[in-house]
Amino acid sequence: MTHAHMHRNHMTSEEHGSDQARGPTITARLDDGPLHGTRIEAQVVEGRPPSTVDVPADDSSTCRYCLAEWAQSGPSATYTFLYRV
Repeated sequence: MTHAHMHRNHMTSEEHGSDQARGPTITARLDDGPLHGTRIEAQVVEGRPPSTVDVPADDSSTCRYCLAEWAQSGPSATYTFLYRV
């Protein structure tokens, strides 16, 4: 399970540096559920998109999404909503 980071328009240099230290990422597209249409950065796990991502919602809850298809390639992957955690 991976905790995802939301895209931001403005990042401090400290945040930017910590993102670089995390390693390679993909863009996770949330295809449905409460965060439908959101795009987030998720850390690559063993060379592929993570099977699940936990994403903070505006109401302080966390939404768990899973990889929509096991066979995905390129710099992004599509995720579908599972449940709130």
